[in-house]
Amino acid sequence: MKREKPKTNSETARKKRTLREDWKVMRRGIRIALDLCPQFLAWDAARSVTDILPTYFSLYMTARLVNELSGECRQRELFLLAGIVILGLFALRIVSRAVHVRYNIWMDLIVREEEIYMFDKQHGLQYEHLENPEVTLLREKIFAAMNADGSGVMALFWDFGGLVGNLADMAVSASLTFSIFRMAAGRELTGFLAFVNSPYCSVLLGGLLLVHILLTIRFARELMKKNMQAISGLAESNMLLQILFKSHGEDITVFNLKKILIKEHERRIKEPWMVETDKLRVQYTVIRVLQGLIPELAVFLVTAAKAFLGVFGIGNFILYRGTVKRFVDAVTNFARDLTRLRENNEYLLQLYEFLDLPDDMYHGTLAVEKRDDIDYEIEFRDVSFRYPGTENWVLRHVDMKFRIGDKLAIVGENGSGKTTFIKLLCRLYDPTEGRILLNGIDITRYRYQEYLSLFSVVFQDYKLFQFSLADNVACSPDCDQDKVRSCLIRAGFGDRLAQLEKGIHTPLGRDYENDGIDLSGGEEQKVALARALYKDGPFVVLDEPTAALDPLAEAAVYEDFRKIVEHKTAVFISHRLSSCRFCDDIIVFDKGCLIQRGNHEQLAAREGKYRQLWNAQAQYYT
Repeated sequence: MKREKPKTNSETARKKRTLREDWKVMRRGIRIALDLCPQFLAWDAARSVTDILPTYFSLYMTARLVNELSGECRQRELFLLAGIVILGLFALRIVSRAVHVRYNIWMDLIVREEEIYMFDKQHGLQYEHLENPEVTLLREKIFAAMNADGSGVMALFWDFGGLVGNLADMAVSASLTFSIFRMAAGRELTGFLAFVNSPYCSVLLGGLLLVHILLTIRFARELMKKNMQAISGLAESNMLLQILFKSHGEDITVFNLKKILIKEHERRIKEPWMVETDKLRVQYTVIRVLQGLIPELAVFLVTAAKAFLGVFGIGNFILYRGTVKRFVDAVTNFARDLTRLRENNEYLLQLYEFLDLPDDMYHGTLAVEKRDDIDYEIEFRDVSFRYPGTENWVLRHVDMKFRIGDKLAIVGENGSGKTTFIKLLCRLYDPTEGRILLNGIDITRYRYQEYLSLFSVVFQDYKLFQFSLADNVACSPDCDQDKVRSCLIRAGFGDRLAQLEKGIHTPLGRDYENDGIDLSGGEEQKVALARALYKDGPFVVLDEPTAALDPLAEAAVYEDFRKIVEHKTAVFISHRLSSCRFCDDIIVFDKGCLIQRGNHEQLAAREGKYRQLWNAQAQYYT
């Protein structure tokens, strides 16, 4: 079914943004990050700074030791310097380790907080968006980016610490390297030594470093763009592969689907965008190493020449080689992190697009009346509906009423609008035209969650989760255990329950628990029925509730349900018209229209769609 693409600013996102526009995008992400865990930013910055201090301390003190050894070589001074090195490195490592421990604690917390945040946002979406494949793909892109390299909100955390560390790196390395540009005074030099001792050498060396930095930034930016394209394509491929691998093991074995699944998987991991990204990563690494050799060689020659001229000690030769490289890497990484933050805005915009999906359902303020006599009346008044993004009417001009206590069956061929009718009744969608009333009041005026609480529903595509039986029935970690057992027994699951060693605490499925159980289709439907009973809403809605049951089990379920829902409204949807005979009222849908209504005897006695469907099924039982 075609769906309308959610409202998005993705076209704007792909345009080149100004720094001001980029900062505006990042600012919202920073607010989200601070709401998740404000302490993490401080510990991330502290970690970045304490990580660089031992390296610079070691470089500086090594230079001092070498200068002393190549100079006066005073024993007392050497012992003092050695002691400072040992104690200083020990203290700095202790501080760095302590900061890392706190950082790791907060990092684990922030990862969990982000997962909880996204889970909460995802499951708070309007139902319309949950059925929209465009929204599903958008969500997959967001999670693919998060899992691939921490893009999105997490990148603000990672890169913030990186920026602080790089700034500290640049400041310390620059302060230790500044004297490299000093010149030997009062000496007549010729040739290479004269050039090294001139301002032109300093300009050339600075220019080489600048070109190296700019080229590195350019290649890094190109690689980031390719990574983003790869992650976007990976999200779509993952979603398609998940659909492929949803086939049951029995089908894969019997029909030998393994080969075609492997072939499809190999084709997708060899997509052109993935191959191109891998090639670019290799090229980027090779080019960065090669282009880095030129400024590194220049620094080596300049520092060696100036050490020879006596501008500084031999130990400074070791110091400058380390600090210059650190400075170049820090500037490059700082620019790379800034570039990554700007590129990361593309992921943030996708996230905002997801977070800003509109909830255009009207949320009323009226409380649903809690009636002791549970006397409720539902009315569909000239209701028509079509799904967003389509022009086809699924329901058209539906007018009907029913009250608490009615046993209502809804029948019709596939695609006649039966399930859509239930979705409108439960207010998963609002009518495109017309109104639905509860006790004479438009249902949109009621508080949404209170209105939903009226309905106990077993949908055709219900889902059981790999939790315990009790969790699946109660849909809550806190439950009335006696009530859970009672509902399972009333739903026909009593015999199987008696065989389970852990009873209602038995896990379903084996993905997470070795002692979990696998239920048959009929058993799963009984658990789903027990879930509807446990909620105990005044309206019980069963959409194909017995499709997986054999005729005898189906008859038993319906007979039990006549007693269970004695004082409730029961709405049944079924393709088996024999299951409708116990209902007081039968509604027949055809091509989205309500075309017949009455009990079984009335509808079977006259020409029409119901009689046609009844006779078509009856021949298989005679």
